[in-house]
Amino acid sequence: MEENRKNILVFATDIKTKMEKKQITTPLNDLAAIEEWNIDQKDVDCVLRIVSQSITAEEVIKLINELGFNCAELP
Repeated sequence: MEENRKNILVFATDIKTKMEKKQITTPLNDLAAIEEWNIDQKDVDCVLRIVSQSITAEEVIKLINELGFNCAELP
């Protein structure tokens, strides 16, 4: 039996305030492909971490950019 692998995608963003976090909460929660997500707004890069089996970094970047924020994948 093959176990489904969870990927953890990590991004630098410019989502700095509680209000800005609120703007991304519903869109991220509404994506069935995202199992978990969190953002470390105390980090200088405002690091967004996403756990998913299927979403790609490009899809996350596109969504965050469409919401008006910068987003770049971290290695």
